[in-house]
Amino acid sequence: MVLVGAPGTQILDLVGPFQIFTRAAELFATKRPSRAPIYRVEVVSTDRGRPILTNCGLALRAHYSYRQVEGRIDTLLVAGGNAIECGEVSAEAVQWLRDVARQTRRVGSVCTGALLLAEAGLLDGRKATTHWKYCDVLARGYPNIDVNPDPIFVRDGNVYTSAGVTAGMDLSLALVEEDHGAQLALEVARDFVLYLRRPGGQSQFSAALLMQAADRHLFRDLTAWALDNLTADLSVGALADRVSMSPRNFARVFAAEMRISPAMFVERLRVDVARRRLEESRHSLKRIAAESGFNTVATLRSAFQRQLGAPPGQYRQRFRRG
Repeated sequence: MVLVGAPGTQILDLVGPFQIFTRAAELFATKRPSRAPIYRVEVVSTDRGRPILTNCGLALRAHYSYRQVEGRIDTLLVAGGNAIECGEVSAEAVQWLRDVARQTRRVGSVCTGALLLAEAGLLDGRKATTHWKYCDVLARGYPNIDVNPDPIFVRDGNVYTSAGVTAGMDLSLALVEEDHGAQLALEVARDFVLYLRRPGGQSQFSAALLMQAADRHLFRDLTAWALDNLTADLSVGALADRVSMSPRNFARVFAAEMRISPAMFVERLRVDVARRRLEESRHSLKRIAAESGFNTVATLRSAFQRQLGAPPGQYRQRFRRG
């Protein structure tokens, strides 16, 4: 297992996956101490020197420079960071990545590490994602890539790409599960007090994150209230009354600020809550529809089809926690 870091690496892109894989190896070893370690994790620098100065100023000592790597690599993940985003990784290091990927079982990236995979030609003709701020950059710079800005990670064949920062831990947990089963992945998640092991199909753009991004305290407060009152009347008229605006003006200002209509925003809030219930409980669809404000199962199904491209029953079957 090789994690590749460049100057200005986003530190969590690197140490998050590192901790996931090393902890998985430790937990596995407690059950089968006679077995060889399931992961040996090494950090490789794209510079000739081995120290990596991360974007927060901490220096990490890599195990090797890319020039010193020998032998076959099972899994290689490229962390995002400043040098990659600015196109400052050497052509020699890019060529090394291109060459070594041909002999590697699986290759992936965390955050803007996708830009380095793209520069090496490893994403041509594939589906991929990256941090939402850089999806347009990836799509414009590399038109042969099918960039999807929504999922937290994407698998296309043996190539994996993930969204920003903590999504690299979600991807790493998915790889642990792929290698050694769901139980070990969930034990690792529990050890790190991760709130939940998110499946790759979950969106980078949850309604809660949109709410936090609002510039106006007025809308942040309103949408926080809506999240706590999903079964209330959340029509445009009711929301407008709550902030003392006319429905027409409210709808116009909200859409300009949040880049989504009030009705679609409310639907997304309700879908976010419903999908969490589907993942974490055995409650009936009727109960989940009522608790998330959809009132009927038919309305819940329609919203899931619009937002997620799958009915709630299928979503639960695929993503419900064991």
